[in-house]
Amino acid sequence: MSYLNTGKRFNPTTPVVLNLILLNGAVFLIQNLFDGPEAKVTTFMALWPIDSGMFKPYQLVTHMFTHGGLAHILFNMFGLWIFGSVLEKLWGGKKFLVFYFACGLAAAVAQLFLSTSPAIGASGAIMGLFGAFAYLFPNTEMFIFPIPFPIKAKWAVAGLALLDLFGGVNPAGSNIAHFAHLGGVVAGLLLAIYWKKTNHRNYR
Repeated sequence: MSYLNTGKRFNPTTPVVLNLILLNGAVFLIQNLFDGPEAKVTTFMALWPIDSGMFKPYQLVTHMFTHGGLAHILFNMFGLWIFGSVLEKLWGGKKFLVFYFACGLAAAVAQLFLSTSPAIGASGAIMGLFGAFAYLFPNTEMFIFPIPFPIKAKWAVAGLALLDLFGGVNPAGSNIAHFAHLGGVVAGLLLAIYWKKTNHRNYR
């Protein structure tokens, strides 16, 4: 878990970010109310491998709003709030929403082609936000638990990407969708680079 060491108060939550958080929360509530022993809602919305016989195209989107527990959704929504609010203010709501779903879809594609496990959660899209933030604001300092000292965003995202690469190649029974994270962060970086160059805007 992390927060930005900007020396300023947190900005208010932006509209698209707020609605995404509320939607994720609503789906999580539905999961807890109706999943049952067979986890019917989660199974329906999760992203399943193509050759599993359970894959459906809609899962490319629905898996992004499905979470495996309270800690899972809280961690992802915290990242959405921290990074998403900054990027939505920078780009505007429509562009930010396109970016968010593009990162989530890229994460899903990476998971489908590089992993044989089902996946749930917004982590791929959140990693895309983190990648874009680290590119646009590389020297912003962050505290990442449990590291006791601040780390610049550019080094933080590089370190997490390396950990995901190692975890993806050597899963060792991990239930983390490492390749989805990598797909999201690569998409986020590429889109941020492209938009910055084509918009000719000044970023700090």
